[in-house]
Order: sequence, then C-alpha cells, then structure tokens
Amino acid sequence: MNKIDFWVMLLSDIISIAVGVYIGRRLLGRLFAQREKDAETRSAEIIKNAELTAENIKKDRILEAREKYLKLKAEFEEDTNRKKNILITNENKLKQREQQLQQQADQSKRKEAELDQQKQQLAQQQEAIGKRREEAERMRLQQVEALEKIANLTAEQAREQLVDALKAEADSRASSYIKSVVEEAKLTATKEAKKVVIETIQRTATEHAIENCVSVFNIESDDIKGKVIGREGRNIRALEAATGVEIIVDDTPEAIIISGFDPVRREIARLSLHRLVQDGRIHPARIEEIVAKTRKNIEDEIVEIGERTVIDLGIHGLHPELIKMIGRMRFRSSYGQNLLQHSREVAKLCATMAAELGLNAKLAKRAGLLHDIGKVWPEEAELPHAVLGMELAKKYKEHPEVCNAIGAHHDEIEMTTLISPIVQVCDAVSGSRPGARREMMESYIRRLKELEELAMNFQGVIKCYAIQAGRELRVMVDAENVTDEKANTLSFDISQKIEKEMQYPGQIKITVIREMRSVAYAK
Repeated sequence: MNKIDFWVMLLSDIISIAVGVYIGRRLLGRLFAQREKDAETRSAEIIKNAELTAENIKKDRILEAREKYLKLKAEFEEDTNRKKNILITNENKLKQREQQLQQQADQSKRKEAELDQQKQQLAQQQEAIGKRREEAERMRLQQVEALEKIANLTAEQAREQLVDALKAEADSRASSYIKSVVEEAKLTATKEAKKVVIETIQRTATEHAIENCVSVFNIESDDIKGKVIGREGRNIRALEAATGVEIIVDDTPEAIIISGFDPVRREIARLSLHRLVQDGRIHPARIEEIVAKTRKNIEDEIVEIGERTVIDLGIHGLHPELIKMIGRMRFRSSYGQNLLQHSREVAKLCATMAAELGLNAKLAKRAGLLHDIGKVWPEEAELPHAVLGMELAKKYKEHPEVCNAIGAHHDEIEMTTLISPIVQVCDAVSGSRPGARREMMESYIRRLKELEELAMNFQGVIKCYAIQAGRELRVMVDAENVTDEKANTLSFDISQKIEKEMQYPGQIKITVIREMRSVAYAK
C-alpha cells in the first residue's frame, strides 16, 4: 500500500470519524434537546401537578377550616342560646317572684286593712260591752237596793246567809256521798249459780241462820233500865261512844235493844252490858273499863273460833293471821247470811264436788273456806273482796290454785285451775238456797223494775237498764233533744229522785249515755 492510499484511507477514516462525530453530536444535541424538552415538560407537569396538589390541599384546608368554623359557630350559637334561655328563665323567675312579692304585699295590705277594721270593730264591741256592763251594774245596784228594801237586809248580810246555806247543803251532800262510798266498799255483789250439782247439795246439810242488825239483851226487871240510862243519859252515851252501837231503851218489857251493822260491836256491847248488870256498878269510867276487857276477850274468842273451825274441817298449816280472820267471820254477815257458816258450807260443798270429779278435795276445801276472807280484812281497801282475799292468800304463802280460786270466784280475774269454777259454783249454791239470804227474788225483781220506771219518767229518756244487781242504772237519752250539759243535769236529777223515793242497799250508779249516730247508704 502506498502512502496516498494510506492517507486517503486515513483521511476518509478521519472524515468518517468527523462526520460520525458531527452526526453524533447532532444526534446527541437532539437527544439532549429532546431530553431537556422532556425534562421541561416533566418539570412543567410536576409543577402543574404540584400546583394542583397544592390547590387541592389548599381547598381541603379551606374546607376543613370552614367546617371547623361552622362547628365552632354552631357550638357558640348553641352555648349562646343556652345561656340566653337561662337568662330568659331567670328573668321569668324574677318576674314571678316580683309578682308573688307584689301579691304578698297586696295581701299584707289587705290583712292590715282587715286588722284595722277588726280593731275598730273590737274597740266598738268593747265600748258597747263597757256600756252594757255599766248598764248591768246600774241595774244590779238598783235590784240590790230594791231587794234590800224588801228584805230589810244588806247585800253583805244576804251573801253571808247564802254562803252559810250553800255550806250546809255541801256538807250534807258530802256526808251522804262518803257514807254511800263506804257502804259500796263494804257490800259486794253475789252471782247466781252457773251450775248446781244436786248430789252435792243433798249430801251437805247446813242450817241457814239469817243475821240481822239488831241484838236483844234480856234483863230481869225494868229497874235495871234506869241504871243503864244513868243520870241525864250519861251511862248510855258513854256505852254508845265506847262500843259504836246504838242502845235503844224503850217500853219493851225486860229487854234492851242493841242496834248496829257490825256484829262484833253488837257482841261487845251485849257482853259489856251483861257484865255491868251483874257487877251493878254502872258509870262512864266503869263502862270504858268493861268494854276494853270485853274487846280483848272477843279477840281471844275470835282466835279460838278460827282454830276450832279449821280443826273441824281438817285443814292444817294455815297462817295464824288467816286463822284469826276465819274467826272474825263469825261476827260478819253478808246479805243477812252468817259469813262463817257460809264459808264452812262452801268448804264442804267444794270438797264433796272435787271428790266426785276426781280432783284434790283438800285444796278445794281450803279454797272454799278462804274464798270470802277479803270481807273481814279490818282495813279499808279499794279492791273487790275476791281480789283482796287472793292478795292476802298470796301474802301468807297459800297454794297458787287456792289463790286463783279465791280471786276468780266473782270473775274479777281469769280462772286458771279446775278448782276455781268449783268454788264459784259452791258459793252460788250456798247463797241461793231458800232462806239463806234475806232478799227474796220477787222483791228484788220488783225493785229493779221500779228503778227503771222511775228513770223512764224523765223527759228525753228513751231506754234504761238496771244492771249489776241494781247497783248501776244505765240511761240512754235522745241525742237531738238532750245536750251534754243536760245529760249531766239529768244524771244528778235521777239520783236525787232515787234517794227520795226508793229504798235500796248500798249505792246506785247512774250512767247517762248520749250517742249521736249519722247513717247514710251508698247505692
């Protein structure tokens, strides 16, 4: 190869390379331009996308801000409305309170006006009353002057006489009331028999002696009456004062009457008279001495009678005080029936009946003997004699069944043993026998009917019932025609008429009942 070819080839290669380089550069330039253009396009797109994204974000933020604003605005408006409602409510309450205060103020003004009017009326009434009092006082003075002229007495003298009369009437009524209360405490009611056991009555026979309030002291001659009376009656007055009885010395031949409700006192008076007449020395000092000795002898006799009674009945272990009270029964009567004989009979009846029923006959006999022990208790007591006897039996350590039988024989307490009804029945059997007690059935019924008829005669009385064996009168009155004040007056008027027109033992309780009833029907 020659150099020309070499250079030609080299030049062609160089030209090819240059052309290639040029073309490459042109291609690279175009490529770079295209890439730059693409980059600008992408940048523009990115910027545009960024702007769109920013716009979207902006819009979102604006929407969120707007929503938050709207929410805050709603909450604010709600809070504002709530506070506004509270303010309105408070304002309404304030208005209501103002109205109430105004109404109260108006009421206060009206009340003040009414009070002023009432004060004026009261002042007028007081003034009128004062005038009436002055007029009444003037009329009273005129009447007093007229009465003084008619009666020739001053007002002070008339007042003293009226006070004296009222005092005398009050003393009389008080004495009558005290006497009736004492008699009621001493007298007790008896009940009819609930059950009569014929076999027991037939197997127990007892005398029925009726006691009375009078004893007769027989004397040999009427000359002794003068000694008993004494100079100007001093002996008989001393004897009555020492014994507490009434000595009646009359025209009855060879007899002196001793009257008194207490058999012990009558017996002391009788024995004292017997000793005085035998001794012959009758004067006040001797009378007091003899009466004191006789009283001591009677006390000894009472103990002896009690001991003899419990021995005869076969009762053992009684307290000495109970034995003494049993002896005192000999000188006590109940509705005319001797209390000791009655108690002995009840004891025998109780023993027989208890034996027939298979019960403890000894306890029944003991309870029957002691059932009326409360009647001879020397001290005054407000309790019924059955309850008082039960308390005495408990005090002296008697058996509980005996105590219950004593307290329940008039139904004051509940019966808890089988002996109690036996004692009650036997007490009724002993008291209801013909001749055992003084008061007969016919006279008893007649007295109760008279009592009811007497009360029915009063105006306003519609019904009346005599109960508690005639010791209480229950009067029912018409509530429309009889007021409460008139009912009180009616009870007093009935009691006064009974006292004047009737004879009865003890006292009668008058109970006036005024009852108002209103009746309606629901249909």
